Amino acid sequence: MSGNVGSKCRTCREPAIIDLARHNANFCAEHFLELCRRQVTKAIEKYEMFDRDDRILVAVSGGKDSLAVWDLLIELGYQADGLYVGLGIGEYSDVSGEYAQRFADERGLRLITISLRGEYGYDIPTASKATRRVPCSACGLSKRHLFDKAALDGGYTAVVTGHNLDDEAAVLLGNTMRWEIDYLARQLPVLPARNGFPKKVKPLVRLTERETAAWCIVRGIDYLVDECPMAAGNRHLGYKDTLNAMEAQSPGSKAAFYLNFIDRMAPLLADHATVERESVHACSECGAPTSGDVCAFCRLVATASAHEPVSVPMMLKGRR
Repeated sequence: MSGNVGSKCRTCREPAIIDLARHNANFCAEHFLELCRRQVTKAIEKYEMFDRDDRILVAVSGGKDSLAVWDLLIELGYQADGLYVGLGIGEYSDVSGEYAQRFADERGLRLITISLRGEYGYDIPTASKATRRVPCSACGLSKRHLFDKAALDGGYTAVVTGHNLDDEAAVLLGNTMRWEIDYLARQLPVLPARNGFPKKVKPLVRLTERETAAWCIVRGIDYLVDECPMAAGNRHLGYKDTLNAMEAQSPGSKAAFYLNFIDRMAPLLADHATVERESVHACSECGAPTSGDVCAFCRLVATASAHEPVSVPMMLKGRR
């Protein structure tokens, strides 16, 4: 995290703790935090994410990004509760839940917790085995449904996720390589509430992964460093590597790629994003919006909860 030896903060000329090549500057702790607050405030205001009266639900994993965005929103004066979903990924989930709970307890914040195994009878390793699909598929589907449900049931205005600039640039690269127009049209910092879905926002889109980690370090936030053991082979990790190599050669490339897409290309796709290709109605099982009789989450629950539980070591062994 530290800047070059002897480097000075661009703002106050005191010793710097971090060098940010994309800003062509070094910053001391105080002015680095100020930069992060400014970048998040700019994203919130530019994309009209929410205001002081909104009730916000932050999807929390125990990692740096989700804890950083929760911390930033509270410090900026917003009303924000947290939501943690226990995915049942062995010790990884146990430890991540502890980090999230400790963060909330130390700050007197409200953290809602949901256990997939306890409340729905399955976990991610078992769902992956039962559906014969990669773990990230069942994980993403489960989290999206439960985030939406918790927000609507709790009367929250918006669901906040900790997706940072690196995350969004990697997804954009993958969608652009395959010209996934439907996904490109919806890859925005804000997805408005629609058809029974709550508003979803990403306040960290102007901060990189390194910057959110540095925020946590400077602020004394203890977070889970380990990556999910089931994410090995995820193609977005490869896209991140590609973008990191480009960034090393040309600092600011990731920001230019993503933010220019939002400013220049996304408006051209706006009409495409508003087209509803299928009618949406209530799931006959849970009432969630779906294009079929039963939503994908309820189908997943039925399949995965009927399967014999699978441990993480067994799951990983089967993927080798």
